[in-house]
Amino acid sequence: MKLAVRAVLPAAAALLLAGCGTGADAEQSAESPAADAVARAVERTEGATSLHYRVTGRFPARGRIADEGTVRTKPVEARLRTANLSGEERGETELRLVGGVLYGSATDDMVEEMGGRHWISYGPAAEFTTHGGLRMDVGAMRDQVGRNPAREAAFLAGAQDVRRVGAEKVAGADTAHYTGTAAVDELRASLKEVEDKAARAGRERSLDQYEKLGVDELTLDVWVDGGDRIKRLRTRGFGHQGPLDLTFTFLDHDRPVTVPAPRADDTADLRKPLKKNGS
Repeated sequence: MKLAVRAVLPAAAALLLAGCGTGADAEQSAESPAADAVARAVERTEGATSLHYRVTGRFPARGRIADEGTVRTKPVEARLRTANLSGEERGETELRLVGGVLYGSATDDMVEEMGGRHWISYGPAAEFTTHGGLRMDVGAMRDQVGRNPAREAAFLAGAQDVRRVGAEKVAGADTAHYTGTAAVDELRASLKEVEDKAARAGRERSLDQYEKLGVDELTLDVWVDGGDRIKRLRTRGFGHQGPLDLTFTFLDHDRPVTVPAPRADDTADLRKPLKKNGS
């Protein structure tokens, strides 16, 4: 059996930040009150026990997208529903991370090949070998579904031109809007100053994704609400396959999250020989 496994790579992929805008009274420099405000909001939002967010915009190779994710941070359990609204890969898929195991929904043309099953289990490891001998690396998918997307707003705090551009309403909340631009190579160089190993590794994975897309500069926007939490993020750039323009809106946080694993009899495990249902 030959499986055409499609990786969904926005977040997350794995991406966020961005924006535009100017202001005559804007704070300048990476050590400004604007940078401090963004850094404070990143720390507070990264510390949330759970997040529910929505992603819209355009991602290279995927085209227009509309995704929605829910993640519990400790221990990590997450679900990410993705929708490609244009292009050859048009359609909806879902990823789930439950008990350390990554699951992905099967495309319609794969269901028959998998004995009528609608889910694929990629197992608990980022790299593994399928029963048929195919070596797979699903690390990017695992990171995409299980990440806290607020981590990438930290890139704006390090931008040299970070500034506040004004007050705006976002999803019914009063927010302060900050913007700036940053070169990807400069962001990578600055990671050596990040003491938290997990935070540094997460940001490195985000920068890896940008570099694979050929994006060398990011335009970043962050909207911070009255509770010093990130309400919205926007990332813009241009790569080998066209424009990147993603907006993440945070809908709620710190609420109970339960992600069910797909039924075992409706799941094909790539590490094991495939059997027909009922056998």
